[in-house]
Amino acid sequence: MPRSVLAHREAVVELLSGLPEARGSERVPLPEALGRALAVDVHAPLDLPPFPNSQMDGYAVRSADIPDGGAELRVAAPVPAGAAPEPLQPGDAAPIMTGAMIPDGADAVVPIEKAQPSAFPAPGTDTRVTLPATGPGTFVRDAGSDIARGALALAAGTVLGPAQLGLLAALGLTTAEVRMPLRVLLVTTGDEVLEPGQELTPGKIYDSNGILLETAMRQAGLEILRTGISDDAPAALLRLLRGNADSVDLIVTTGGVSKGAYEVVRQAMDGQPVEFLSVAMQPGGPQGIGTFDGVPFLGFPGNPVSCLVSFEMFLRPALAAVLGAPALRPAPIARLAEPLASPAGKHQVRRGTLQAGGTVRLVGGAGSHLVHALALSDVLVQVPADVTELPAGAEVEVWML
Repeated sequence: MPRSVLAHREAVVELLSGLPEARGSERVPLPEALGRALAVDVHAPLDLPPFPNSQMDGYAVRSADIPDGGAELRVAAPVPAGAAPEPLQPGDAAPIMTGAMIPDGADAVVPIEKAQPSAFPAPGTDTRVTLPATGPGTFVRDAGSDIARGALALAAGTVLGPAQLGLLAALGLTTAEVRMPLRVLLVTTGDEVLEPGQELTPGKIYDSNGILLETAMRQAGLEILRTGISDDAPAALLRLLRGNADSVDLIVTTGGVSKGAYEVVRQAMDGQPVEFLSVAMQPGGPQGIGTFDGVPFLGFPGNPVSCLVSFEMFLRPALAAVLGAPALRPAPIARLAEPLASPAGKHQVRRGTLQAGGTVRLVGGAGSHLVHALALSDVLVQVPADVTELPAGAEVEVWML
């Protein structure tokens, strides 16, 4: 009986579960940490913001100087952003810019549009301004109001995107200690497969699996080792695997995992603790999982769409769960623009494009060879195994690509 999608995903998580302890870390400049996972907790070395500052352009005031009916105050020296202002004297109002430091003695900011006149006076002008009453703390960003010194800024395992790296820079950090990337040996198999750029002779096809999976894995923060295409000779594949297994954390192959006569991966894995099975999924049903000479191994099917779907459905979620790799794809709910049919008992993954208004239009059919349709798609449409038909307008989960 085929294994469910969820059960196989859990098996991949279990396969990879021992990897974090085996990997070290390195300290890299912040731009180089993009997409990497933090190896350690990061605590704030300073308050953020480091000093009380103005939330908007206006006048820094002592709120006690302004009664309920408003007051006319002397205009003090302006406070530009980046300056260390003099203390605010009683009865004064200091023109202050957004982000500028609140002067000692001030406890509130009155927005410029509430002042009379509603424009800052020219520098050096001896003038006065009428302001309405305001409460303490109004439009003031307190020191540490974003994050306080010593507080946990980012936890170990956090994947560093632009927002997280911006936080580290705001805290004055220039580097981050990140986990070493998982190193993957990626092997495409098949006598019929040629490297792009070679002469396409009768019966041959160009390898798209290699670039599909390599780039998807690199997006997920993995380091990829490619050794060229292996033909359908089991002995040659064994030599290739044994020549590289001790330098990688994971082996992924494409092709050769079905029940045909020339399934080179199945043959090469003879005697290894590797299981070849069928997952109740279309495309991507044939799968291999286990270890080769002690190295975790995953065998994906050979059709291009099946390869990418296998990665998105099994390996990417496992990486997110176990290694703190970039998280799962966003999975909004959309409405079908047209009806669809799905085989009974199989979780179908269709390709589609998300339209304005939250509808999804299917691209191509269910075939696992339709690379053009995949290239035109921006979502994977998830159809559960217990669903055989859905009408137009039905809600479905879609995974953003």
